[in-house]
Amino acid sequence: MKSREIQPSRPFGFAVAAVLAALLAAPVAAADDPPPLPVSQLTYADLVDLSDSSRLVVKARIRKQSALKPEFSPGLRPGWVRLLIQADTETLISGRAAIGESLRFLADFPLGAKGKPPKLKKQSLILFALPVPGRPGDLQMIDVDSYALADPMLEARLRDVLVQLAAPDSPPHITGVRDALAVEGNLSGESESQLFLTTAEDAPVSLNVVRRPNMEPEWGVSWTELVDQSAEPPRRDTLAWYRLACFLPQALPYDSVLSTSGASRVLVNKDYRYVLDQLGTCTRTRGGPPKIGSRI
Repeated sequence: MKSREIQPSRPFGFAVAAVLAALLAAPVAAADDPPPLPVSQLTYADLVDLSDSSRLVVKARIRKQSALKPEFSPGLRPGWVRLLIQADTETLISGRAAIGESLRFLADFPLGAKGKPPKLKKQSLILFALPVPGRPGDLQMIDVDSYALADPMLEARLRDVLVQLAAPDSPPHITGVRDALAVEGNLSGESESQLFLTTAEDAPVSLNVVRRPNMEPEWGVSWTELVDQSAEPPRRDTLAWYRLACFLPQALPYDSVLSTSGASRVLVNKDYRYVLDQLGTCTRTRGGPPKIGSRI
Protein backbone atom coordinates (compact mmCIF):
# COMPACT_ATOMS: atom_id res chain seq x y z
CA MET A 1 0.00 0.00 0.00
CA LYS A 2 1.31 3.43 -0.86
CA SER A 3 1.15 6.16 1.75
CA ARG A 4 2.01 9.80 1.64
CA GLU A 5 4.98 11.08 3.60
CA ILE A 6 3.91 12.24 7.04
CA GLN A 7 5.74 14.51 9.40
CA PRO A 8 5.35 15.19 13.12
CA SER A 9 2.96 18.05 13.84
CA ARG A 10 2.32 17.96 17.59
CA PRO A 11 4.85 17.48 20.42
CA PHE A 12 3.75 13.96 21.34
CA GLY A 13 6.85 11.89 22.16
CA PHE A 14 7.82 10.57 25.58
CA ALA A 15 10.70 8.71 27.21
CA VAL A 16 9.75 5.40 28.82
CA ALA A 17 10.83 6.51 32.30
CA ALA A 18 8.76 9.69 32.13
CA VAL A 19 5.68 7.81 30.99
CA LEU A 20 5.97 5.24 33.76
CA ALA A 21 6.53 7.94 36.36
CA ALA A 22 3.41 9.72 35.21
CA LEU A 23 1.37 6.54 35.37
CA LEU A 24 2.46 5.80 38.92
CA ALA A 25 1.46 9.34 39.89
CA ALA A 26 -1.88 9.42 38.10
CA PRO A 27 -3.85 6.16 38.02
CA VAL A 28 -7.33 6.32 36.54
CA ALA A 29 -10.03 6.38 39.18
CA ALA A 30 -12.77 3.81 38.72
CA ALA A 31 -15.36 5.79 40.68
CA ASP A 32 -18.17 7.94 39.28
CA ASP A 33 -18.59 5.62 36.26
CA PRO A 34 -16.70 7.62 33.56
CA PRO A 35 -18.55 8.06 30.28
CA PRO A 36 -18.12 5.51 27.46
CA LEU A 37 -16.30 6.43 24.29
CA PRO A 38 -18.74 8.03 21.82
CA VAL A 39 -19.43 6.23 18.55
CA SER A 40 -17.19 7.53 15.76
CA GLN A 41 -18.78 9.22 12.75
CA LEU A 42 -15.88 8.94 10.33
CA THR A 43 -16.52 10.03 6.76
CA TYR A 44 -15.14 8.26 3.71
CA ALA A 45 -12.39 10.90 3.49
CA ASP A 46 -11.52 10.37 7.17
CA LEU A 47 -11.12 6.64 6.61
CA VAL A 48 -8.85 7.09 3.58
CA ASP A 49 -6.81 9.78 5.36
CA LEU A 50 -6.18 7.42 8.25
CA SER A 51 -5.68 4.24 6.22
CA ASP A 52 -3.40 5.83 3.62
CA SER A 53 -1.08 7.14 6.34
CA SER A 54 -0.95 3.91 8.37
CA ARG A 55 1.27 0.88 8.08
CA LEU A 56 -0.83 -1.02 10.59
CA VAL A 57 -4.58 -1.11 11.04
CA VAL A 58 -5.38 -3.16 14.12
CA LYS A 59 -8.49 -4.14 16.02
CA ALA A 60 -7.66 -4.40 19.72
CA ARG A 61 -9.61 -5.01 22.92
CA ILE A 62 -8.70 -2.66 25.76
CA ARG A 63 -7.43 -4.34 28.91
CA LYS A 64 -6.13 -1.44 30.99
CA GLN A 65 -5.84 2.34 30.84
CA SER A 66 -3.75 4.80 32.82
CA ALA A 67 -3.82 8.59 32.64
CA LEU A 68 -0.78 10.81 32.28
CA LYS A 69 -0.52 14.06 34.17
CA PRO A 70 -0.79 17.21 32.00
CA GLU A 71 2.94 17.94 32.44
CA PHE A 72 3.66 14.65 30.69
CA SER A 73 1.16 15.40 27.92
CA PRO A 74 2.63 18.17 25.74
CA GLY A 75 0.20 19.56 23.16
CA LEU A 76 -2.83 18.11 24.96
CA ARG A 77 -6.08 19.84 23.96
CA PRO A 78 -8.28 21.34 26.70
CA GLY A 79 -10.97 18.89 27.75
CA TRP A 80 -8.89 15.86 26.73
CA VAL A 81 -6.72 13.35 28.59
CA ARG A 82 -3.71 11.37 27.39
CA LEU A 83 -3.85 7.68 28.22
CA LEU A 84 -1.41 4.82 28.09
CA ILE A 85 -3.49 1.92 26.82
CA GLN A 86 -2.74 -1.76 27.22
CA ALA A 87 -4.76 -3.96 24.89
CA ASP A 88 -5.05 -7.44 23.42
CA THR A 89 -4.75 -7.83 19.67
CA GLU A 90 -7.97 -9.10 18.11
CA THR A 91 -7.25 -8.73 14.40
CA LEU A 92 -4.50 -7.33 12.21
CA ILE A 93 -6.79 -5.79 9.61
CA SER A 94 -3.99 -4.45 7.43
CA GLY A 95 -0.20 -4.44 7.61
CA ARG A 96 2.80 -6.69 7.18
CA ALA A 97 4.81 -5.76 10.28
CA ALA A 98 4.89 -8.16 13.19
CA ILE A 99 2.79 -7.16 16.19
CA GLY A 100 2.41 -8.72 19.60
CA GLU A 101 -0.59 -10.39 21.17
CA SER A 102 -0.46 -7.61 23.77
CA LEU A 103 -0.11 -3.98 22.70
CA ARG A 104 0.72 -0.61 24.28
CA PHE A 105 0.09 2.80 22.83
CA LEU A 106 -0.53 6.42 23.80
CA ALA A 107 -3.63 8.26 22.62
CA ASP A 108 -5.80 11.24 23.55
CA PHE A 109 -9.45 10.89 24.56
CA PRO A 110 -12.12 13.49 25.35
CA LEU A 111 -13.12 13.87 28.98
CA GLY A 112 -16.72 13.43 30.03
CA ALA A 113 -19.01 16.05 31.59
CA LYS A 114 -17.55 15.39 35.06
CA GLY A 115 -13.99 15.67 33.79
CA LYS A 116 -13.44 11.91 33.86
CA PRO A 117 -11.75 9.81 31.14
CA PRO A 118 -13.95 7.43 29.16
CA LYS A 119 -14.23 3.89 30.46
CA LEU A 120 -12.46 1.85 27.79
CA LYS A 121 -11.92 -1.53 29.45
CA LYS A 122 -13.28 -4.41 27.33
CA GLN A 123 -14.12 -2.06 24.43
CA SER A 124 -12.69 -2.79 21.00
CA LEU A 125 -10.94 -0.02 19.09
CA ILE A 126 -9.64 0.15 15.54
CA LEU A 127 -6.15 1.64 15.65
CA PHE A 128 -4.33 3.41 12.82
CA ALA A 129 -0.66 3.16 13.63
CA LEU A 130 2.95 2.57 12.68
CA PRO A 131 5.16 -0.23 14.02
CA VAL A 132 7.93 0.55 16.51
CA PRO A 133 11.12 -1.14 15.20
CA GLY A 134 12.21 -4.00 17.42
CA ARG A 135 9.20 -3.64 19.73
CA PRO A 136 6.23 -5.60 18.36
CA GLY A 137 4.23 -4.93 21.54
CA ASP A 138 4.28 -1.15 21.04
CA LEU A 139 2.41 0.94 18.48
CA GLN A 140 3.11 4.48 17.32
CA MET A 141 -0.23 6.13 16.60
CA ILE A 142 -0.22 8.27 13.45
CA ASP A 143 -2.12 10.99 15.29
CA VAL A 144 -3.09 11.67 18.88
CA ASP A 145 -6.61 10.35 18.22
CA SER A 146 -6.17 7.98 15.27
CA TYR A 147 -8.59 5.36 16.56
CA ALA A 148 -12.26 4.52 16.20
CA LEU A 149 -14.73 2.52 18.23
CA ALA A 150 -15.13 -0.78 16.39
CA ASP A 151 -18.47 -1.78 14.92
CA PRO A 152 -19.38 -4.08 12.00
CA MET A 153 -20.52 -1.28 9.67
CA LEU A 154 -17.32 0.70 10.20
CA GLU A 155 -15.19 -2.39 9.68
CA ALA A 156 -16.95 -3.16 6.38
CA ARG A 157 -16.39 0.41 5.13
CA LEU A 158 -12.78 0.29 6.26
CA ARG A 159 -12.04 -3.00 4.52
CA ASP A 160 -13.47 -1.59 1.29
CA VAL A 161 -11.10 1.39 1.57
CA LEU A 162 -8.11 -0.85 2.26
CA VAL A 163 -8.90 -3.04 -0.76
CA GLN A 164 -8.98 0.05 -3.00
CA LEU A 165 -5.69 1.34 -1.58
CA ALA A 166 -3.98 -2.02 -2.12
CA ALA A 167 -5.20 -2.47 -5.70
CA PRO A 168 -2.48 -2.50 -8.40
CA ASP A 169 -4.29 0.27 -10.28
CA SER A 170 -4.89 2.40 -7.20
CA PRO A 171 -5.22 6.07 -8.25
CA PRO A 172 -2.12 8.16 -7.50
CA HIS A 173 -1.92 11.03 -5.00
CA ILE A 174 -2.97 14.28 -6.68
CA THR A 175 -0.72 17.24 -5.85
CA GLY A 176 -1.94 20.00 -8.19
CA VAL A 177 -2.68 21.19 -11.72
CA ARG A 178 0.24 21.41 -14.16
CA ASP A 179 -1.38 22.66 -17.38
CA ALA A 180 -4.87 23.75 -18.38
CA LEU A 181 -6.21 24.90 -21.72
CA ALA A 182 -9.55 25.42 -23.45
CA VAL A 183 -10.31 25.32 -27.18
CA GLU A 184 -13.53 26.70 -28.63
CA GLY A 185 -15.31 24.71 -31.33
CA ASN A 186 -16.81 25.76 -34.64
CA LEU A 187 -20.33 26.07 -33.25
CA SER A 188 -21.45 28.64 -30.72
CA GLY A 189 -21.30 27.08 -27.24
CA GLU A 190 -19.00 24.25 -28.35
CA SER A 191 -15.66 23.83 -26.55
CA GLU A 192 -13.27 21.44 -24.89
CA SER A 193 -11.05 21.95 -21.84
CA GLN A 194 -8.14 19.73 -20.90
CA LEU A 195 -6.45 19.86 -17.51
CA PHE A 196 -3.27 17.91 -16.76
CA LEU A 197 -2.64 17.14 -13.10
CA THR A 198 0.52 16.54 -11.09
CA THR A 199 0.89 13.53 -8.82
CA ALA A 200 3.29 12.38 -6.13
CA GLU A 201 4.11 9.33 -8.21
CA ASP A 202 4.60 11.27 -11.49
CA ALA A 203 1.70 9.28 -12.92
CA PRO A 204 -0.42 10.77 -15.73
CA VAL A 205 -3.86 12.10 -14.79
CA SER A 206 -6.01 14.46 -16.87
CA LEU A 207 -9.48 15.97 -16.75
CA ASN A 208 -11.53 16.57 -19.87
CA VAL A 209 -14.61 18.81 -20.10
CA VAL A 210 -16.66 18.94 -23.31
CA ARG A 211 -19.44 21.44 -23.99
CA ARG A 212 -21.97 21.13 -26.82
CA PRO A 213 -24.79 23.51 -27.73
CA ASN A 214 -27.98 23.05 -25.69
CA MET A 215 -26.48 20.16 -23.70
CA GLU A 216 -25.10 19.75 -20.20
CA PRO A 217 -21.28 19.70 -20.05
CA GLU A 218 -19.69 16.24 -20.01
CA TRP A 219 -16.51 15.57 -18.08
CA GLY A 220 -14.32 12.68 -17.06
CA VAL A 221 -10.91 11.74 -15.68
CA SER A 222 -8.21 9.72 -17.45
CA TRP A 223 -5.63 7.85 -15.40
CA THR A 224 -3.37 7.08 -18.38
CA GLU A 225 -1.25 8.98 -20.89
CA LEU A 226 -4.22 9.15 -23.27
CA VAL A 227 -6.72 12.00 -23.03
CA ASP A 228 -9.99 10.14 -23.39
CA GLN A 229 -13.12 12.11 -24.31
CA SER A 230 -15.20 9.09 -23.31
CA ALA A 231 -13.73 9.01 -19.78
CA GLU A 232 -16.31 9.21 -17.01
CA PRO A 233 -16.44 11.02 -13.67
CA PRO A 234 -15.53 8.94 -10.59
CA ARG A 235 -18.30 7.72 -8.33
CA ARG A 236 -18.52 9.47 -4.99
CA ASP A 237 -16.88 7.73 -2.04
CA THR A 238 -14.39 5.88 -4.18
CA LEU A 239 -10.64 6.31 -4.05
CA ALA A 240 -10.62 8.06 -7.45
CA TRP A 241 -13.21 10.55 -6.18
CA TYR A 242 -11.24 11.13 -2.97
CA ARG A 243 -7.97 11.81 -4.79
CA LEU A 244 -9.68 14.57 -6.79
CA ALA A 245 -12.28 16.01 -4.43
CA CYS A 246 -9.97 16.18 -1.43
CA PHE A 247 -6.74 17.40 -3.07
CA LEU A 248 -7.49 19.49 -6.14
CA PRO A 249 -6.84 23.21 -5.48
CA GLN A 250 -9.92 25.38 -5.07
CA ALA A 251 -8.86 27.52 -8.05
CA LEU A 252 -6.61 27.03 -11.05
CA PRO A 253 -3.09 28.37 -10.50
CA TYR A 254 -2.72 31.36 -12.81
CA ASP A 255 0.49 30.05 -14.38
CA SER A 256 -1.08 26.67 -15.18
CA VAL A 257 -3.44 28.16 -17.79
CA LEU A 258 -1.86 27.86 -21.23
CA SER A 259 -4.68 29.60 -23.10
CA THR A 260 -3.60 33.05 -24.27
CA SER A 261 -6.94 34.67 -25.05
CA GLY A 262 -9.10 36.13 -22.32
CA ALA A 263 -12.13 34.16 -23.48
CA SER A 264 -10.24 30.86 -23.33
CA ARG A 265 -8.91 31.62 -19.88
CA VAL A 266 -12.41 32.38 -18.64
CA LEU A 267 -13.70 29.15 -20.19
CA VAL A 268 -11.07 26.85 -18.72
CA ASN A 269 -11.57 28.38 -15.27
CA LYS A 270 -15.32 27.95 -15.66
CA ASP A 271 -14.87 24.30 -16.63
CA TYR A 272 -12.53 23.67 -13.70
CA ARG A 273 -15.09 25.17 -11.35
CA TYR A 274 -17.71 22.92 -12.91
CA VAL A 275 -15.60 19.84 -12.17
CA LEU A 276 -15.17 20.88 -8.54
CA ASP A 277 -18.91 21.45 -8.19
CA GLN A 278 -19.63 18.04 -9.68
CA LEU A 279 -17.18 16.34 -7.34
CA GLY A 280 -18.82 17.95 -4.34
CA THR A 281 -17.40 18.65 -0.91
CA CYS A 282 -14.70 16.48 0.63
CA THR A 283 -16.24 16.21 4.09
CA ARG A 284 -13.89 15.50 6.97
CA THR A 285 -14.49 15.38 10.71
CA ARG A 286 -10.77 15.34 11.54
CA GLY A 287 -9.54 18.38 9.63
CA GLY A 288 -7.22 16.68 7.15
CA PRO A 289 -4.70 13.87 6.70
CA PRO A 290 -3.21 12.88 10.07
CA LYS A 291 0.34 13.36 11.25
CA ILE A 292 2.63 11.06 13.18
CA GLY A 293 1.67 11.04 16.83
CA SER A 294 3.39 9.27 19.70
CA ARG A 295 5.97 6.69 20.43
CA ILE A 296 6.24 5.14 23.89
